[in-house]
Amino acid sequence: MAGLELNNVAKRFGNVTVVQQLDLSVHEGEFVVLLGESGCGKSTTLRMVAGLETVSEGQIRIGGRDVTALPPMARDIAMVFQNYALYPHMDVAQNMSFALSLAGRPASEVNAKVAAAAKVLNIEHLLKRKPKELSGGQRQRVAIGRAIVREPRVFLFDEPLS
Repeated sequence: MAGLELNNVAKRFGNVTVVQQLDLSVHEGEFVVLLGESGCGKSTTLRMVAGLETVSEGQIRIGGRDVTALPPMARDIAMVFQNYALYPHMDVAQNMSFALSLAGRPASEVNAKVAAAAKVLNIEHLLKRKPKELSGGQRQRVAIGRAIVREPRVFLFDEPLS
């Protein structure tokens, strides 16, 4: 994992400022939680780090590299959302392996990473099931597993735990 820095980051929607001059340093290997009331900008901040929202002002650095203007795919970030966003037509193993397969990784590597993540998350017995056959907690673990197998530089979790 890499360090993350937000320097004087702001986000405005029209005349409304939703994130105001945020400075934050997260060192490599650290775990940080953004805590606040509904509407205070937590999700917007995560979305800016991920590249899903543009930054109105300031700079975002990952591993010392300025990623402020980079698209999401170029940031090497995995984000787990509250709604899990699993592909309903794919089984658990396919959901977890999708990004790696899309990137052209060898099948042996993909299978090994999926198996390792499934073991850690205790979902090995669910690999052939479709999302509709899973409980909410099992869906959470699949979404987290999908993030883990990618081995991104930064993990972002937007209220993934119920």
